Amino acid sequence: MMAVIQITDRAAEHIKAILAKNESAVGIKLGTSTHGCSGLGYTVDYVEEPVDDFELVEDKGVKVFVDRKSLLFLLGTEMDWEDSMFSTGFKFTNPNEKGRCGCGESFHV
Repeated sequence: MMAVIQITDRAAEHIKAILAKNESAVGIKLGTSTHGCSGLGYTVDYVEEPVDDFELVEDKGVKVFVDRKSLLFLLGTEMDWEDSMFSTGFKFTNPNEKGRCGCGESFHV
């Protein structure tokens, strides 16, 4: 069975670091929303208590709650953390993407 998402070691370490700053958080939630010029953008936020409408992915010591409404858009996505001279943040490699906008903030399937 294919995992909903794959979490890299770098992403897991960063998730642990941001959760350590928010003692009430039990994990993070990942979803999509209407965003940008291509249609969809990724959303990441804290989860303070488990949510039934989300698919739980536990990997590398972290909990990521994936919005079930976004599952078809996110299935098979790799979640990574990038910290470079030009970009800092979560980076998503999504096999469902058919294209991205020019600035890279949104995508379409």
